[in-house]
Amino acid sequence: MNDTRAKAYAARFGKVLDYIEDHLGEALSTEHLSQVAHFSKFHFHRQFAEHIGTSLARYILLLRLRRASHQLAFDPHAKIIDIALEAGFENPESFSRAFRNTFGQSPSGFRRQPEWASWHERYRFRLPERKHIVNVEIVHFETTRVAALEHRGPAERVNDSVARFIAWRKESGLSPKLLSRSFGIAYDNPDTTDPDQFRFDICGEERAGLPPNPQGVVSKTIPGGRCARVRHLGTHARIGESIYPLYRDWLPDSGEELRDFPLYFHYINLLPDTPENELITDIYLPLK
Repeated sequence: MNDTRAKAYAARFGKVLDYIEDHLGEALSTEHLSQVAHFSKFHFHRQFAEHIGTSLARYILLLRLRRASHQLAFDPHAKIIDIALEAGFENPESFSRAFRNTFGQSPSGFRRQPEWASWHERYRFRLPERKHIVNVEIVHFETTRVAALEHRGPAERVNDSVARFIAWRKESGLSPKLLSRSFGIAYDNPDTTDPDQFRFDICGEERAGLPPNPQGVVSKTIPGGRCARVRHLGTHARIGESIYPLYRDWLPDSGEELRDFPLYFHYINLLPDTPENELITDIYLPLK
């Protein structure tokens, strides 16, 4: 298959993957999804498994369970029966069985102590890169004081640090629902950094000073200045699809030089209150 045909083939699968993410709460039949991609319904399930590395049914199940996992871990008030129904299961028993078979933990056990490292292993697909044109704006970012929890170690364990930060946020009253903006500072690229050396700060805007706390949250500053800003729509798992074009395509042609501060994110909305396909994240690349 030549390069042009390969890209067109991958684009058809990208269209299907986008459709699945946007319609997870609906019935997703092989016949209908094959029509979305303009493939034969008699061969689509085999084509999907070969291209993505897992069956269509399992892929859909895993995406539904991913949403349920975030609700279990980060929304302690959500009832398991409601999470099960929202994930498309008829009852909590079938949901619990599927969850345990997939992750090796019951939903309640995962809620108490999620095993994020093994959880991430279930989401290693051969996903095609869904290329799109990024719209870059040059903006001025105002200097912002943040409370930061410094995650150090494998990217697969970031959610453990997120849970600690949420616990601190609840105690401090700096909830994102109370107009405290949420940020992430990405010192390293998880694709190219040794897992033990990976650094990422989980941050919330703060204005009143930061008292000592058992979670290890410290005060930092995101410096003001010129930035290239790109808006990423959808799951954080695919945020690289908005980052790489910024470095690979836009920056070399822009004539801009980078400032000595890492890439950072402003999370406009957050899981689990927002479905993954509706997440909005602004990516900031500091410029001189």
